[in-house]
Amino acid sequence: MRALFTQFRVNLRTVLALGLPLAGSHLAQFMLAVTDTIMLGWYGVADLAAGVIGAALFFAVFTFGTGFANAVMPMVATAAASDNDTEVRRATRMGLWLSIGFGLAVLPLFWFSGALLTLLSQPEEVVPLGEAYMRLLGFSMVPALIVMVLKNYLAALGRPQVALWVTVGAVFLNIALNWVFIFGNLGVPEMGVRGAAIATILVSLATAAVLAAYCAGVEVLRRYALFQRFWRPDWQAMGQVWRLGWPIGVALVAESGLFSATAVMVGWIGTHELAAHGIAVEITAMLFMVHLGFSNAATVLVGRARGQRDQDALRAGAMTSVSVSILFALLTMVVYFTMGPFLVGLFLSPDEPARSQIITIGASFLIVAALFQLADGAQVMAMGLLRGVQDTRGPMLIAAFSYWCVGLPTSYLLGIRLDYGGEGVWAGLVVGLSVAALLLMLRFWRGPGRVEAQPWHA
Repeated sequence: MRALFTQFRVNLRTVLALGLPLAGSHLAQFMLAVTDTIMLGWYGVADLAAGVIGAALFFAVFTFGTGFANAVMPMVATAAASDNDTEVRRATRMGLWLSIGFGLAVLPLFWFSGALLTLLSQPEEVVPLGEAYMRLLGFSMVPALIVMVLKNYLAALGRPQVALWVTVGAVFLNIALNWVFIFGNLGVPEMGVRGAAIATILVSLATAAVLAAYCAGVEVLRRYALFQRFWRPDWQAMGQVWRLGWPIGVALVAESGLFSATAVMVGWIGTHELAAHGIAVEITAMLFMVHLGFSNAATVLVGRARGQRDQDALRAGAMTSVSVSILFALLTMVVYFTMGPFLVGLFLSPDEPARSQIITIGASFLIVAALFQLADGAQVMAMGLLRGVQDTRGPMLIAAFSYWCVGLPTSYLLGIRLDYGGEGVWAGLVVGLSVAALLLMLRFWRGPGRVEAQPWHA
């Protein structure tokens, strides 16, 4: 019993040491978008609308592209645990290759985005601004994906604090550059939403450069020679990253797409409901970053155990990670139940005529969100555990089924057909996330997580 408790304490320190900086890094990344929204809102409504729709479309494409970056984390963790420096370099380098290739391949989509915005029936004054914004924003895709690969590489090697502080610095740099380019300060022409795009490009390039310099220059990381003969292709390693990465991208898009689809349905119900929905989603997204950080920590912990061929360590690491996730979910539920109106009110002006109505609706959404905290934490944790043993195709199918074949129809049935309104739409999220959590956890604990399993053969 004492040995088990000691192992739990060791794993707990590892999960917290990895998970908290990763959660902070994810939250800081999220704040980049929030600061853009706030500062464009200060500038003008049309530019804000163009920025919001452009960023949403960019994020949808970016989310799929991060699949290759997410594939790097378990591969590097496993290789590093088995002291295979060559495999660490091969996986990361080909993750960078695939991310760069993806970023270049999607550039035409952003360049001709005006037709897409028109197809989506966006307001006439928003389409030209949105197209100009997205044409520029497309050039930030490559450095943004490079940043994601290097963050996952460093996290897998147990150095997540670097990504945290670099991302926090990027938030402040983004605010400063937005002030210069959006509003036209320091002699720079006033550019509105175009200025926000330029700021994003510069921030992405600066962040990628700092992380690359760190990876190449820090003595303890030089052993991996990450950028040595970078131009040489490694088709076998590229194939491994591709096979692991594209299902991760699809699963991520399936989940984010569910929330986007629910926004459309809530918009059918009413403007106040849509405003409350947007606020509630932002609140839940911020707290979800903590779950995501712990999930990443679980990927690294399980990946290391896999590399060391230690089934007991794999199970112990998984159980510790799940325990931490459950505890945080319970704390989050308390926050939503007790502080919902206060949190929603922070997003609204005291002079907003519909303030009380939106707060009431938003708080009711957060009550429903409290109900899916355990499921949401469990599904993202199970995803992290399965990525740690490099199992991604099955989870992709489970995610697509749970979110689009169960969650979305349930949201439509309860919210629209049965007229339960926004709460019904959110109840569909509870159902979809719960099904995903159950199936993904069963897949792990009945597969690589079972007592007699051999994780290195998974």
